[in-house]
Order: sequence, then C-alpha cells, then structure tokens
Amino acid sequence: MLNNTAFNMDKLFESVAVKGHVCVGLDTAADYVPPGERRRAASDAAAVLAFNKALVESTFDTAACYKVQIACYEELGLAGLEAYAKTLKYIREKGGLVIADIKRGDIADTALRYAKAHFDGDFEADFVTLSPYMGMDSIEPWLSYADSKGKGAFVLMRTSNKGMRDFEYLELDRKAGESDGEEKRRLYHAVGDKLSKLAAARQGRHGYGVFGAVVGCTEREEAVEIRNRYSNLFFLIPGYGAQGGAADDARLLLREGNGGVVNASRSILKAWAAETESSGGGGEMTDNTFAAEAARRAAVEMRRALCGALRDTAPVELKK
Repeated sequence: MLNNTAFNMDKLFESVAVKGHVCVGLDTAADYVPPGERRRAASDAAAVLAFNKALVESTFDTAACYKVQIACYEELGLAGLEAYAKTLKYIREKGGLVIADIKRGDIADTALRYAKAHFDGDFEADFVTLSPYMGMDSIEPWLSYADSKGKGAFVLMRTSNKGMRDFEYLELDRKAGESDGEEKRRLYHAVGDKLSKLAAARQGRHGYGVFGAVVGCTEREEAVEIRNRYSNLFFLIPGYGAQGGAADDARLLLREGNGGVVNASRSILKAWAAETESSGGGGEMTDNTFAAEAARRAAVEMRRALCGALRDTAPVELKK
C-alpha cells in the first residue's frame, strides 16, 4: 500500500541505523528502584516514574527505542497507569520511539477500542505488541492506525519463554500436494507467513512491513531460516541478557546490519544492583543518578557487543 504516511517502522529502521539495535525495556517493577529513592518518593508509582525518566535521559543516545511493559504499571493501580502514561509521553516528547508491550489479541469492535486506547490519547505509543491466536481479525483492526498515523505493531511469532513449545512449535498438517522443501511446518510458520503477506501489502520505504514480529533469540536452531524466510518483517527480539540470549544469538535474527531491535530489561534496569553487589555494597546509598549511569554502561556494552557480533561498522562511538 502506497500513501504519504510516515510509517513508524521506517523511523525505527532509521533509529537503528544511527543508534544501534538496543531496545531498553522499561519493565519497571517498584523493587527495581534503589531502596532509598523508593522510600523518599511519595508513592511507588512516583518512584517508578522518576527512575524511568533518569534511565531514559542516560540511555537516550544509545537506545533505538524503549519497550514499556504495561503490567508493571497496572499492578500499581490508577497511580501506576498515570506513571505509565507519563513515561510514554516523556519518551515521545524527547523524540524517542516507544513500544507499548500490551499483548492484546481480541477482535472486531473490541480490538478497535484497544487500538484507540493505545494509539491515541493518554496511552499513545508508536508501536504495540499483539497476540495473533484469535486470527487475523485480531490484527486487522489495528491497521487503520498504520494507514492514518503510521503506527506499528509487533505480533507474537516465536517467543523466548520456556513455554513457547507448548503451542508455537506444534507441527501442522500439509494440504494435498503442498511442499516447499521444509522438513516441518510449525504454528509459528503459519503466523509468520500471514504477517509476511500483510507486510507485502503495507511496505515502508526500507522494505519492511509496517507490522513486524516478536522473535526470541534464545533458540538458535531456526534463527537463520526464520530471518531468511521473513525478510520483509522487522523483528522485536527478546531473550537477551537475563533470559540467556547473547549478542551472537541475536545477530542471527538481524539482516544487513538492521532489521530488528534487541530488547533487554532486567540487565539494564538492575545494572545498579549488579554493580553494587560486585563491589560489596548493599545498594542502600544508591540513588537514581548512579542507577542511570549503571544503566547507561550496560546499554553501551550491549550495543558494542551487538556491533561486534555483526562485524559491521559500529555507529559513532559513545563516551563511557
């Protein structure tokens, strides 16, 4: 589909080209905030918001985008949702791109209302995450916002959690006469094939569809096949760091030095705790300034590791 809309997936491609592949996950539980900062704050929601702002400020030039997991804010009630909305607004007002990790998957009018909630108003984000298992009619209602506002989405395809094999790896029967050289066709292939067709109909200027896929980096076996098969899908790649994925795993899902962002949450959010523990401190004296500096060090190191694994020309070197 050709129109004059500036698609956010193109903006994300361009952000990766300048800043690298790091997506900082603001899956900020209240107990990730340094204890002293949490005690001094008026509420846990206020503590989370202040912590998020400090980390965004410190990582902004090394993060291609930010992923904000809504569950961490919902658990704090109305004040938590206000912190969520203010986190999204803070990132977007700075000119950053934000993925709302909401994993919605309903259909028809309900899906349209979810789309309005997360692509307009207080909870407006640049991208969302979606679950496809009610069918493509759970994805299609979101497309009107791609056409009108350039919004994007990442659809769960082959994830990084242990339970992914319960459903995503189920082998599908073939139709009579069907053969494309594969040993097996799995459920995640069915999702990817549908998304690839959708991408071909709504393709941005860099060759990727306006909606992409969530593909974890914790399983190397199929990574090259997935990347080659779905060359027009931009990937959101979880599983790096705390879930066991490494830069050499993630690179298999990238394409020509781009084509995806690699998410890390706990390894960046809790970098301050790891540093204080390794130095023998208890973290009681740690503040948001130190936490933000530690997060930056972790994000810069992740960026360098990914650039090194790609054996590609790294973006402009960042100061430590």
